Amino acid sequence: MPLSLLLLSAAGFTVLTTEFILVGLLPPLARDLGVSVSAAGLLVTLFGLTIAASGPFLTAYFSRFERKRLFVAVLLAFAAANALAALAPNIGVMALARLLPALGVPVFWALASETAVDLAGEARAGRAISVISFGVICATVLGVPIGTLLADAFGWRAAFTALAAMSLGKAALLQAFLPDVRPRQAPAPLRGQLRVLREARVLGHVLLSILLFTGMFTAYTYLADLLERGAGFDGGTVGWTLMGFGAVGLIGNALGGRLVDRRPLGATLLFGAPLAFALLATAPAIGSLPALAAVLALWGVTQSALFIVSHVRVMKSAPEAPAFAASLNISGANLGIALGAVAGGRVIDAVGVVGVGYAAAAIVAAAMALAAVLALAPVRAARPQADGRAA
Repeated sequence: MPLSLLLLSAAGFTVLTTEFILVGLLPPLARDLGVSVSAAGLLVTLFGLTIAASGPFLTAYFSRFERKRLFVAVLLAFAAANALAALAPNIGVMALARLLPALGVPVFWALASETAVDLAGEARAGRAISVISFGVICATVLGVPIGTLLADAFGWRAAFTALAAMSLGKAALLQAFLPDVRPRQAPAPLRGQLRVLREARVLGHVLLSILLFTGMFTAYTYLADLLERGAGFDGGTVGWTLMGFGAVGLIGNALGGRLVDRRPLGATLLFGAPLAFALLATAPAIGSLPALAAVLALWGVTQSALFIVSHVRVMKSAPEAPAFAASLNISGANLGIALGAVAGGRVIDAVGVVGVGYAAAAIVAAAMALAAVLALAPVRAARPQADGRAA
């Protein structure tokens, strides 16, 4: 079990680095392709909207497949897409190169999460997913900043070339060492999984993820631009700052994984409130390096914690179809990422890059209000179904 979880975590690092890599590459990529930063930010919107639209249905369909072959196929597709991105001559080809991995992210992430829970047991779901999420955190600790440093030294195309090679390498590792893995229970029929969409509480949890990720990515999408134009950092300093931002996220990942199993909504409020404060304080802290470091540390810890808290929270809201619920969270989160990228770009065009923190804080505050409402709502009981699964 530990080796399988670590292999999935390593693969998740590559998958999520592919998704988030543009955060550190937007300024040089925009300059090279001859578009504005806010226009390049629409690539993040495209990625998020594709996941939001396709994720639940692709996950429900592919949940019947043996996991090892499926995960290897996803990573091979990522290798091809990243190679195309490295060669993209214009924004149109780059958009095409981002489309294929956007289809693969929800399938991998949702089914890897379900596989982790199958291996560890429901009582340790949060900790098992935190192992998988470690790869996500490493994507921000190492993937995004190293990509930024590669772009500063060799150009942004080198970052996508490295990702293509990593995708091939991780596919080979999974093929060699991951055992054949099938879910402990046969997945419910597609219609049975879609019944989850009738549950008001589940939809409330998904809406909460949409709001949270909209708030987070209104600012996070443009963090490199904020550090470059707002704080005056050069490309190398931006890369090292992003690495520090991701490093403190390891703390958030550990705390989130431990606390979410006890009280998912309580953990959401616990980390969401200080996140709103950190986002609100970002612009005033720009002029002071110690203050900016403190604010970024608080932002990094709380944002990373909310990644896993949101994921487990939605899965626990629909125990009869956890993989489908996970895909709903992934879709909701990526819809939020897409909306956040658009909102942040509009804020930059209207008032400048330092305004993204204020807008993001307001959205996260709205999410906290919804979390409080959900915490006061009655918890539904699972209904047994004829096929032996919960309903």
